[in-house]
Formats: sequence, C-alpha cells, structure tokens
Amino acid sequence: LGCDMARQCHLNTCPTGIATQREDLRAKFTGRTHHIIHYLTLLAEEVREWLAQLGVARLDDLVGRADLLQGTAEANLDLTRLLVAAPGIASKITRVRPPQSTLAEQLLVEAEQALLGERSVLTQHDIHNYDRAIGASLAGEIARRYGNTGLPGVSMTCIFQGAAGQSFGAFCVPGMRLVLQGEANDYVGKSMTGGQIIIAPPTGASFAAHKNTILGNTVLYGATGGQLFAAGRAGERFAVRNSGAMAVVEGVGAHACEYMTGGMVVVLGETGKNFAAGMSAGVAYVLDTAGVFPMRCNTELVELQRLEDPEEIEALRTVIQWHRKKTRSWRAAQLLAEWSRMQRVFWRVFPRDSTCTASDFVETEEHDVVMAEALRG
Repeated sequence: LGCDMARQCHLNTCPTGIATQREDLRAKFTGRTHHIIHYLTLLAEEVREWLAQLGVARLDDLVGRADLLQGTAEANLDLTRLLVAAPGIASKITRVRPPQSTLAEQLLVEAEQALLGERSVLTQHDIHNYDRAIGASLAGEIARRYGNTGLPGVSMTCIFQGAAGQSFGAFCVPGMRLVLQGEANDYVGKSMTGGQIIIAPPTGASFAAHKNTILGNTVLYGATGGQLFAAGRAGERFAVRNSGAMAVVEGVGAHACEYMTGGMVVVLGETGKNFAAGMSAGVAYVLDTAGVFPMRCNTELVELQRLEDPEEIEALRTVIQWHRKKTRSWRAAQLLAEWSRMQRVFWRVFPRDSTCTASDFVETEEHDVVMAEALRG
C-alpha cells in the first residue's frame, strides 16, 4: 500500500501520504483498492500452500499439533520442553456458538418503507449485550441503495432499551437515528458517516450520569460524520481517529481525541491522561472545573485557549442545548443554568494553525418531535 515505516503517523507528516491530512503529502499516495484485494488474495494463497505442506486442510486442524513445531538454530534457545505435545489436548476443537441475534434482521424488515423512501419509520426494541453491531446491517442496506447520501427525505428512528453489545451504531449513515436508553459496549459509532446516536440512562435512573460510564472504549473510531450525544462517561480512546463527527459526552478516559483529524468533541466532565495526542485537525472543548486539564493534555501538536469569541461561546452553548434536549442530561441543564460562569472554565483544544471552532458545526436544526416524545418515555 506504500507505507515505508517512517514512524511519523502522529505528526501529520507521512511522506507517502497515508497518515496525513496535508494535501501536498496526500497527493503522493498511490495506493488503490485493488492493491488491497491483490495483497489479501496472495496472502490467502500462501496460507493454503503452507497448510498443504503441513498436510492439513484447515487452520483449525493445526490446533494442538505441537509435533509440527520446531526451533531454529539461530535462536540459540532450547525449546524442547515447550514443543512437547500436552497430554489430553484434542487436535480438534468443537465450538458451541450461541444463536445469533435476530434484532438486526427485524430492523431491516421494519425499515422497508423508509428504505423505499415512502415515509419515516419509528421502531422500538429491547436490546441485550449479545446484540452486536446493531444498525450496521441497516446502514449497509441504505448505502447499497443510496450510497453515502443516506435515506432520501425520510428517516429511520430506532429506540432501544437495555445494554447494547459491541459496535452499536457502527457505520451509521444519514437518515438513521439510534436512541439507546441504557448503556453500550465498545466501538459505538465506529466509521459512522452520518445520522445520530443518542445514549441516555433509563428513565427514572437515580445515579448521577456524569459520574458513571455509559459507553465503552474506542467510540467513534474512524468516524467521518454524524452526531453522538451521550449523557454519561465514556471509556478510553474516545473519538480516536475521528475525522468529522460531532460528539458530546460527560467524561472520558485516557487518550481521548487521539490522532483526531476532523470533527468536534465536547467533554462536559473529567478527562484521562494524554488527551489529543497526535491530533492534527478538528476541535475539542473540555470543561475543567478542577483546573487540572492542562496537565492531562498532550500539547505536542495542540494548543489550549480559553473562550473569548462571543460567536464561538454561543455556538458551544447551542450544542450543549442540543445535548440537553436529546438526552435529558442533568449535567447539561446545570451548566446552562450557570452559563455566564461555566463558560469561563472551558478549554478549546485545537491544532496549531487551525481555525476550526464550534461555529463551524452549528447549523439550524429543526426540533425532532418524534425523538423528544420517545425520550420522555
């Protein structure tokens, strides 16, 4: 694909144009889709050749076959004891797979009128942690019919109650709205290109949402668009490699906004260490009531500033109002009630030479009556 291992992925100076947002460097990238296909095809062919030489038909047949392993003289290590076959280990492993979730298939059936562009659809379901990648199949079907432009003038709103499995809302596209009253595992919204993901505690929850984790690690990995509103804390590597999504969350773990190349992130709470490491584009706003954020931010590529521009302050306030409206966030309501004071403890985190602000992400948004009624429960 062209990588020459320059180890500059985090510096925005990739000499082959792969890991960079600089147009002059990106022009040097010569990779094509068929190169990946060709590489993987040849890799599979060589694996088959090795399997044939070993006298087995599948990779599974190699499990437990210590007799096929041998050390090398160059290593100068005696691996004899490690290469003895363990007694009682079967050469074949039987995997018992639980029944696959049918929720994704149900959503496709219920979404048919929206997929045809006839009318918007609202559906509600319980969700469990074995329901993985919910929304991905729907996004794939929308993309198959309409590409990345999303649904044509209609929307598909899916409301869930419970604990979502991994990759909730992965590959979400314009026209999709996924509302979760509960919690979600890792990889929420990975590679999403549009749409909305809204996560809030169940109606009647007694705990302080901004002090509790509501979604897992590596949220919005590789996202290029769309919006995420989460009334609670996220795990580590929030918005890693985010390239265009807008997100509001009430706390994050370590390495948030790592390698971020676009988009906007608002953190209404505490952060972990190494915030914004390798961040080369986009903007983040962090509430810092304790005055400790500068020590937790990696300032190798970014700068920190307090908010002074009235237009930028109003744009940030608007985004927090959206968050309050969509998630019923107590934290957002508290900040808005004391806005004249709280606006002073926000930091703007931005790469050097960047002019991106919250104003670039705030557009006129019509009130979503269906969403509001659904969240009121």
